[in-house]
Amino acid sequence: MKTLRHFILLLTLLCMAAPAARTQIITVPDETINADSLRRAFADQHYYFGLYKDNYFIFGCPIGYKPTKYNSNIKFQISIAQKLTKATLPWGTYLYLYYTQKVFWNVLQNSMPMTDLNFNPGVGLAKPIFVKDRFVGKLSLTLEHESNGRDSIFSRSWNKISLGASVMVEPNFVVFGKAWIPIIDGKENKDILHYCGIYQLGWTFQSNNRKFALSVNLVKRLGNFFNYNTTIEAAYRFSTKSNQYLFAQYYNGYGEGLLDYKKYHSMFRVGIVIKPTLFSEF
Repeated sequence: MKTLRHFILLLTLLCMAAPAARTQIITVPDETINADSLRRAFADQHYYFGLYKDNYFIFGCPIGYKPTKYNSNIKFQISIAQKLTKATLPWGTYLYLYYTQKVFWNVLQNSMPMTDLNFNPGVGLAKPIFVKDRFVGKLSLTLEHESNGRDSIFSRSWNKISLGASVMVEPNFVVFGKAWIPIIDGKENKDILHYCGIYQLGWTFQSNNRKFALSVNLVKRLGNFFNYNTTIEAAYRFSTKSNQYLFAQYYNGYGEGLLDYKKYHSMFRVGIVIKPTLFSEF
């Protein structure tokens, strides 16, 4: 019951953050994106938290296996951002504080244990990109930490200095990439780059009415050229007045969670997601 109360509290905070996220960046579904409005939106993000990555709550099991209490779980993620400076910094950048928490919850087992909690705080600079007075994407430079808060042989921890970019090829199609310099301080995960990767890339497509979204994210693992962790996601909302989507996620590869980062997973889960206004971070 204590675990359940903690989850309800987290879900409440997530729902409270959603309305603020809708005011972060002005969404315009056609090609006439108002650059001045977007500049003001970035500059005005100061006194509240907003969404950073997708915030979701999904349940599922491995592909090709009968669901059991041992192979099925809930995976949920809470991700928020806070702009730390009111003024625009040099080169048109903004300083942000980020926090993402990803949890794996075995709700079908006795006592419903949360078996793997991944904490991912960070601080970084973000720069919106405008070309010919048109918003085309964002650059980011981030120092981030990721660990599971455990000790002894179950401890997992590493740090990254990451450079990322999201580019709107057109209003409904975004490509993104992120590469990082790893700083591995965890004694129990010295080989984490072979499983959690050295860079990522992918794309996101949205329908004209913003009701349907499809994304693919590829994380390149160290080693063979074809070693990738693959995430495919689809989201659908019934009303453009809502920011809650029906959500399906397929994960194939290693490193889905830190505790079992060396274990291969091929998981399909469904549930709900709350998305950032303009485009999702990965």
